[in-house]
Order: sequence, then structure tokens, then C-alpha cells
Amino acid sequence: MSVEVALSLRNTPALQQDIAAGKTMSLAAFKQHFAPTETQIRAVKSYLTSSGLTPTAVTPSGLLVTATGPASAVESAFNTQIDNVTAGSASGFANVTPAQVPASLGSTVSAVLGLNNVFSMSLADLHPAASNPSSSCTLDGVGYLCDYNPKGFQIAYDATGAPTGAKTTEAIFAEGDLTQVVKDLRTEEKANKMPQVPVTIDRTGPASSDTSGEDEWDLDTQYSTGMAQTVKDLRIYDASSLDDSDLAISFADFAGQDKAKAGSASFGECEALAYLDGSMVVDDESFAEAAAQGQTVFTSSGDTGGFCTVAPTNGVPAGIPDVEYPTASPYVVSVGGTTLLTNSDGTYDEEIAWLAGGGGPSYFEPAPSWQAGDGVIGTIGSEADLRTVPDVSMDADPNSGANVYVDGTPETVGGTSLASPLSLGVWDRLESGHANKLPFAAPQFYALGGTAAFHDVTLGDNGPYPAGPGYDLATGIGSFDVGQAESLIK
Repeated sequence: MSVEVALSLRNTPALQQDIAAGKTMSLAAFKQHFAPTETQIRAVKSYLTSSGLTPTAVTPSGLLVTATGPASAVESAFNTQIDNVTAGSASGFANVTPAQVPASLGSTVSAVLGLNNVFSMSLADLHPAASNPSSSCTLDGVGYLCDYNPKGFQIAYDATGAPTGAKTTEAIFAEGDLTQVVKDLRTEEKANKMPQVPVTIDRTGPASSDTSGEDEWDLDTQYSTGMAQTVKDLRIYDASSLDDSDLAISFADFAGQDKAKAGSASFGECEALAYLDGSMVVDDESFAEAAAQGQTVFTSSGDTGGFCTVAPTNGVPAGIPDVEYPTASPYVVSVGGTTLLTNSDGTYDEEIAWLAGGGGPSYFEPAPSWQAGDGVIGTIGSEADLRTVPDVSMDADPNSGANVYVDGTPETVGGTSLASPLSLGVWDRLESGHANKLPFAAPQFYALGGTAAFHDVTLGDNGPYPAGPGYDLATGIGSFDVGQAESLIK
């Protein structure tokens, strides 16, 4: 087995205050003040070795120590029992008693991942439009495009006069064999006369031949860079799988390397599962490190409305009233979904909350300080002390979706898997226009809520939650007017 021992951050109250205040720090400063110490890392490695396990790697900021060894040694080291289990249609192994560490490591270790292989993130099935690409559609008699290419989104969201993302390095979190994904990106760039962006693939675990998520990674890469027009570098953090333990390494590497200014993750799971196996604690630490360093991760809010995914029902609100993770993390920007309506010249007309866009209060994550102001979640009553999603929204309805090249052929698709990379592309532009010195985006967005930087979406709902004036649980504070945001953000 391979396990990952997560080490706790130090001085977390001070770290949270710095993030809320919009301060940024270097990777070296983060390590000095907040990361686990070398003494703590050595103590964990020594315990693993004494327990018959072999430490194999430490992530850049020391948040995760990976080790391998026989299952019997893992059970002994963490005083737990690992059995074969069945979860729905999936079978695998899991610890059936809580993992424990010696009291001497109690303040050092926050969680142990890899004790199960049944908890994993899932991709939303990309939602095909009801008609062919580039055909004309109507909604209640109002005409709009069935799909948009990158230029179409740039026009609709008022980005054409803003700086491009040419100075900014972005990241996409993915898994599997990405060979065709890069080929499709080149096809899309050529077809839409877009600049060819540099691509760096950063494997965060053993290489995988899986191509099942190819269409998702096509969407992420083509529409983050397309919305930005171009980027300095597209880094793809390529995990071995979507298992919680494998993705934790990708998130830790993103923060610990501090090479990309922003990223997008278009996958998720019920937050209760991430809470149960410890990955919520682990990933929140990586996202907090990133936020403190001025990095921003955008995440899809989910495609089952005000519910979390419990079955392959993506696009149909159904399931448990809960939100997804990692979008529930306080240290990411959660992106919900809309139906985008444009005028005959392609400019913005209005948006309606997309029925299947994720949203609602978390059961586990507290509200960050920037979400608790008047007119934000303070108006939601009993949920005022909980993290709520989404923060912002962009187009997600497949009937106003994106024209994506998959295996060399254009397809029209939608979902919040589109909204998240679109938001990343917007942020690339804003960062490039401000010399990559903007802090973590979420507090900045809430400071601009109610200004011309955002379209306030007031129509539609996502099942239990209606859109309305100001912040709401269907569309957050609204969608971007990029030109206005570029001039207003600081």
C-alpha cells in the first residue's frame, strides 16, 4: 500500500488573518512561518520507518509524507483495520476503524490518506446541447447562440478590451493520458485563430493510461486559455487517478511549487465523503497555502443543483441536499452556472441561473470572513456561520455552451465544468493586467460585489435556491464584466 501522512500547518489563526487581509507572501516565507518544520517531518518519517514502512517522498512544503509498505504494517502503524468493502457499485478496501497515531505525533499529524480506494472525485458528465454546434436557439422567444467559441465568450463577458493572460501561468488539475488533450488544444487554437500556448505536464504520481476524462480536460484547457486569449504557460497537474489521496498530492504540489498563479479543478464529490476520509482537512491546508501565496484555485460548484452527487444523475437536481468538495473549501473560488443570453452582435444581454448549477450551505466548512458581510451570506439566516457556494458564476447551460474539440471534432457541451475554466481565464487577464500581484481572488470579488464588475443574476433557480438581487445560493455575486473588473480591482 501507499499512504500519505498529512502534517498540520502552524500558526493557522495568523495565516487566516493574512489571507483575509489580502496579504501575499513568498514560498520561503510561508515555509518559515506556517509550514511543518523539518523536525516534525523527520519525526513522522522516523515513525513510519520504525513501523515497517518506507518513506518515499515529501511534498514541496512538507504538507504530505508518502510511504509504502505491506497492508499489515499500515494497519499496525495507524492502529486500524483494513477490509475489503463495497460502496454502491464500487468495491475496494477501506479502514473500518479510525486511524490513529502516537500521542507524540498528535499535534503534528492532521490526517492519513490512502487507507481506502473507494473515496474519489468524479467528473461531471459533459452535457451535450440539444442541437448541433453553431445553430440558433431560442429561450422563451429570445434568440441566443447554442454554443460559443472563445471569441464569443470574450465578447459576451466584455473581455476584448482587457489585457490578455499573456503574463500569467495557469494550471489545470487532471489525470490520465493527456496526449490527445494537447492535440485537441492545438486543433482548437488553429480553428479559432488563437495563439498556441506553451504546455507543461507535471505528473504528480505514476503515469496512467486512462483517457476517460479526455473530454473534460479538453474543455478545461481550451476554454481557460481561450477566455484568456493566451497565457504565459499552461501547466497541467496530472494525477495518477481521481482518488482523494492522488489529488491531494496534485494540490500540495501546486501550492508547494508556487509556479502557477491560478488553477481550475472541474471535479468533486459529496463534501461528507471528503470530510470522512480526511481529504478535506488535507486539501484545505494546500488551498490555504496557495491563497496565502496569492494563488487562486477555481472549482466547479457541481451539476446537480442544490444537492451533491450520489449517482450518475449529473444535470438533474437529485440526491442529498449538500454541496460538493473541493468547491466547499473556504480557500477556493466556487463557480456556479448560468444560461448566457447575448444580443445579435454577441454582446451581453442577461443571464439566468442554470437549473443544475451547484449551490447551498456547507455542513462542515465555516464561512470565511469575506463572505460574512452585509448583503452576502449574512442575509441567509441560520447558515450565516457556514461556507456557502457558489462565489461567482459563468455560463454552464449546455444550450448556451462551448464548442469544444474532442478527438479532433467539435462538440457543444456545458456544465459548471465550463464555468470554472472560463473564470480562470478571466482571472488570468486580471492578473496579467496587474503584473501578477493580485492576492487570492475571493476577498477581492466580494469587495466588488454590487459594482459594475459583476452582472447580478436575478432570474432562475438551481432547484431549492432561487437567484435574486445581491448574493444568492444559485449564482453567488454574479458573473464577470471583465472590462469593468479590470479597472476596479486592486
